[in-house]
Amino acid sequence: MIPKELRVLFWDINTDSFNPREYWRYTIGRILELGTDSAIDWMKATFTEEEIKKVIREEHRLSPRSANYWALIYGIPTQEVAALVSRAASL
Repeated sequence: MIPKELRVLFWDINTDSFNPREYWRYTIGRILELGTDSAIDWMKATFTEEEIKKVIREEHRLSPRSANYWALIYGIPTQEVAALVSRAASL
């Protein structure tokens, strides 16, 4: 379950029945994009580093700012980040 203090990040779903492990890509992506320090701490305690990196690499819906920030934090080359590569290709 999503902790009460993080539910504001998931305004578009029913958090009472939502299983963040089942929808880990969505959950991680939302926290990477909008999360506070406490949300990020919860994410890191709930999901593996490999899962987080996979979302950074594959999630097209991350903003360029968030994608670039998290790529730097996790040491992922920007050419491996879908949100950055897809935008660069369309320019």
